[in-house]
Amino acid sequence: MKVSNLLMRDMILFDLNGRKREAVLNEMVAFLKKKQKAAKEKELFDKLIKREELGSTAIGNGVAIPHCKSKAVKQSLVLLAISREGVDFKAMDGKPAHLFFLVVSPPENPSLNLQILAAIAHLVRKSKNLIPEILKANNQAEVMDVIAEEEEKLNE
Repeated sequence: MKVSNLLMRDMILFDLNGRKREAVLNEMVAFLKKKQKAAKEKELFDKLIKREELGSTAIGNGVAIPHCKSKAVKQSLVLLAISREGVDFKAMDGKPAHLFFLVVSPPENPSLNLQILAAIAHLVRKSKNLIPEILKANNQAEVMDVIAEEEEKLNE
C-alpha cells in the first residue's frame, strides 16, 4: 500500500493556521466538510479529540497521524495538512509537528485503517528527506512528487 495512492492532490492543506492541537484538528475537519468528504463534523472532531486523549498521535520527527473510525465517511480518506511553524502535538520527542496525516475510516473495515496507518508510519520513519522536502514544496503537485519519489527510494 502506497501513501501516494491513498492521498489525493485535493486533500493537501497548506499553511495550517492553528497553533494548538484542538485548533489543528478543527481546521482539518472543517477542510473535510468544505470538500464535502465528511458529514457530522462535530462528531468527527470529538472522536479525534478522544483519540488524542488516549495518547498523542504524534510519532516524532515532526509528524502526527491523527486518526479515528467514523460513520461520517463512506470510505477511508487521508488528508495531509502542513504547518511550517509547527504545532505542539505532545510528541514523545518533544518536537513540534509540521506534517499531519489525518486518517478517517468507516468502522466496518478496521484492518484497512491499520494498513493505511502502517503505510504512513513506514514512509515517515524510513524516509530521511520526506519532511524537509514537503516543507519546501510550494503546491500540491510538488508534495505529491516528493511522496512518490521517497516511496520509490524505499523500494530500491
